[in-house]
Amino acid sequence: WFSGDDVFMSNENERQEYVLNENGIIFVGNVRYIEARGWYYGQFQDLLNICLTMLDLSLYYRQDPAMDVSRRGDPKYLGRVISSMINGNDNDNGVLLGKWQGNFHSHENPSRWDGSVVILKKWRQDNYRPVQYGQCWVFAGVMCTVLRCLGIPTRLVSNFNSAHDVDRNLSIDKYYDSSGRSLNISKDSTWDYHVWNESWFIRPDLGRSYNGWQVLDATPQEQSRG
Repeated sequence: WFSGDDVFMSNENERQEYVLNENGIIFVGNVRYIEARGWYYGQFQDLLNICLTMLDLSLYYRQDPAMDVSRRGDPKYLGRVISSMINGNDNDNGVLLGKWQGNFHSHENPSRWDGSVVILKKWRQDNYRPVQYGQCWVFAGVMCTVLRCLGIPTRLVSNFNSAHDVDRNLSIDKYYDSSGRSLNISKDSTWDYHVWNESWFIRPDLGRSYNGWQVLDATPQEQSRG
């Protein structure tokens, strides 16, 4: 609400939606059958201490506490820390463990989650061991809760026929032999859908034209800078 803040959002309706709204809809499925899932963010349900503990458990804080704390007023830095801590696939006491194959008999099937509060409180109750299991929309829902709780306007984005370009040539490559049979060479893939977050803040490091919605993705994929 303060015009001098990096996360200032001038539109009152957008503030109501992207900071204060505790309920939302997440779109999943495929391009021919899009399903709307209700999600309870619950960012005001006694979660602030959990979110602050998340910052203190991060690798960023453990490596350099003074530097980490000094940068907690920077939303782009905070977004990077939180996106790392929402998933626990890199052994950093993250909130959720991702799983896409096999069965879920001994733990929660990702499709059964319908809100962030129970996940975050279970993470604390289990002494900050990753909750099992999450997939992209669950990571995005929990991340939205944490960022809104910390005062950063945040929303979810769903993309269908979502391209995963492994070799960074900006195309999805498929190979066939002379008989037209598919060759299992390329590691590129296309997912039915993917869900991530966008947060609203200014970018003094890049210039005014980059102010506004910034992409953040907490789904564990490939390592960045180790």
